[in-house]
Amino acid sequence: MEALDVPKAVSPVVTFWEGQIIDNRNHFFWTAKWDADVHNDVDHWRKFTAFTPIHQRVKRDRGDDIDLSQMRYVFMRWKEIFFVSPDEECNLTIAGFYYVCMDRLTGAILGFYYDPNSQPYQRLQLNAVSTSTGSSFADYEFN
Repeated sequence: MEALDVPKAVSPVVTFWEGQIIDNRNHFFWTAKWDADVHNDVDHWRKFTAFTPIHQRVKRDRGDDIDLSQMRYVFMRWKEIFFVSPDEECNLTIAGFYYVCMDRLTGAILGFYYDPNSQPYQRLQLNAVSTSTGSSFADYEFN
């Protein structure tokens, strides 16, 4: 990801990301790392309307038996791993990660940032824009 116009950075800030798709085989709703506990997980996943039907099962036992492959929504975690640039100090942190939900029908992506040392529930929203050759993400907003 490339962030432009970052205060105190003289050039764009580029970071390397990794993601996890919650599939109940390789990755589950309970994060179990990055300083997130079950309470943080459930609290953040509850922010997504799409999570409401499975909330109680996940809260109780991780929801391991839920078949997520047939759901309209894809749940993910996105984590910045390291800074690619700049070399100088830019006063940014990559300590946290995003809880993310993508709507397969519309392509819309909504995310909430978690870092125990940051403002809670910072919001990431990406909306797909239809084009004649497919869809692309031309609109985004950080709150």
